[in-house]
Amino acid sequence: MSNKPKKKATKAVAKAKPAIAIVPDVVTSVKANADLVARRDAAVARGVASATAVFAERAENAELWDVEGNRFIDFAGGIAVLNTGHRHPKVIAAAKAQEDHYTHTSFQVVPYEPYVALAEKLNELAPGDHAKKSLLVTTGAEAVENAVKIARAATGRSGVIAFTGGYHGRTLLTLGMTGKISPYKKDVGPFPADIFRAPFPNARDGITVQDALTGLQNLFLTDAQPERVAAIIIEPVLGEGGYTPVPFEMLRELRNICDTHGIMLIADEIQSGFGRAGAWFAIEHSGVVPDLITVAKSMAGGYPIAGVVGRADVMDAMIPGGLGGTYGGNPVACAAALAAIEVIEEEELLARSMTLGETFRARFADIGARVAPFRMWDIRGLGAMLAVEFVTDFESATPDAALTKAVVAHALKRGLILLSCGMHGNALRIMVPLTASDAVIDEGLAIFEAALADAIADLPN
Repeated sequence: MSNKPKKKATKAVAKAKPAIAIVPDVVTSVKANADLVARRDAAVARGVASATAVFAERAENAELWDVEGNRFIDFAGGIAVLNTGHRHPKVIAAAKAQEDHYTHTSFQVVPYEPYVALAEKLNELAPGDHAKKSLLVTTGAEAVENAVKIARAATGRSGVIAFTGGYHGRTLLTLGMTGKISPYKKDVGPFPADIFRAPFPNARDGITVQDALTGLQNLFLTDAQPERVAAIIIEPVLGEGGYTPVPFEMLRELRNICDTHGIMLIADEIQSGFGRAGAWFAIEHSGVVPDLITVAKSMAGGYPIAGVVGRADVMDAMIPGGLGGTYGGNPVACAAALAAIEVIEEEELLARSMTLGETFRARFADIGARVAPFRMWDIRGLGAMLAVEFVTDFESATPDAALTKAVVAHALKRGLILLSCGMHGNALRIMVPLTASDAVIDEGLAIFEAALADAIADLPN
């Protein structure tokens, strides 16, 4: 959806005062960010990048303080992990209570109730009237790998179809499905066989739903014999690829195609799930019921856990011992996840996500018209899973990654943490905790406006 400002626009707003505030009573050490950066560079592998050079000291809900006492508003949410905010009291209490009993047994050795209880809850939340079962693991990429493994076991087939711009992880199998080279896939091929890529329906690139479906049918004719395809995997809203929702028509057609050919439809909800897009799972907006759903990120309010939930007959395709992992479904993380799900229910965060989405859309459109006319090309997403895309001008709509990077940098200086995304690196995505107060949201948007004005002022005349 394009939100183009009117031709008339006022001058950029005056630069707001930085939101950074020193909190002397919080800082208990003399550590400096620069010193920690030097230690990090010497000790941590270069391939592990950090978006900022500030080191966290403490955080609460949608605010974070670094080791020097500087305060930041967090619109990144640990890459969409903190829908319930930093350190939600209910989540922390549940994790601490579990730690008083045991922290690890390995579910494959001595099972425990929190794993079972979380599986029951996931089965209840997932769309569809059929019987469901769940598997718990540790990371999103691990969830995707297991979903593919389950689909292959259930169908007796090997092929997997993913889409341009999709992001499914950084392990070798998931990199084969991830549809972006730099920085994820650069110099680490070859990738596993029997993974195919179909075009993603993206109005930004002139690819209609019919174009995408035609591309998929051509793939069936040229490279991916449908009788050998185990699964089609898609993010209902592209994550790293630019926060672009899949048109509902496309999802419905994919469901029909999968039913016709006996293919499993996998919804990768790792970034879009648990309220981010205004529903437990973003695909629910379309009315489509997938066979398998991968989950992680905001499921446990910051604790590492992930999973696969789906049709019971499909989930049971693997023989006993074929699924699992030493740390999969850690009991402390399970307890945290059950509490985070309760928070989402009790605090009505699904509705809050939709409200925040409307707020951000309106404010972005207003700010773009006043501060950066003809530079904010698109405001898109579902619920509070929103992105704004920057271009050099509306005539050519050329992606402007440099401006996007400058906005992120100026925002950080002023006390706002933002992350970019998209195939061209020219979109800013919103992942603020759904529990953030209206006052903090307003403060963050004011900083964004000032940072955008800073970035525009830096442009050559």
